Amino acid sequence: MKVKRTMSNTATSDVNKAAAFYGGILGLELLMDHGWFQTYGSDAKMTVQVSFGSEGGSGTPVPDLSIEVDSIEAAIARSKEANVPIEYGPVSEPWGVRRFYVRDPFGKLINIQQHE
Repeated sequence: MKVKRTMSNTATSDVNKAAAFYGGILGLELLMDHGWFQTYGSDAKMTVQVSFGSEGGSGTPVPDLSIEVDSIEAAIARSKEANVPIEYGPVSEPWGVRRFYVRDPFGKLINIQQHE
């Protein structure tokens, strides 16, 4: 057996709240919409990863989700334009990523990062 994909699922009473954050700020496409369940993603090839930690690095809490982007500056600008408070960073970490933390509309701590 080979794992082909991992998916993060978040319970919410209002699935449409995901559109502004995951679609608007991060630019993910709405790939599936059942009305009661929506999936955002990209047609770009993604690798399978599942991470576990006792902290998020640099003394931060472990984020619920980490999202790698191709332009951290664009993600920062979009977050600020959408009035999404940045909880940590932006900072260049000693392990080679530039990142910041925000909360999505469901309260999940999101680590948005770009490899330097």
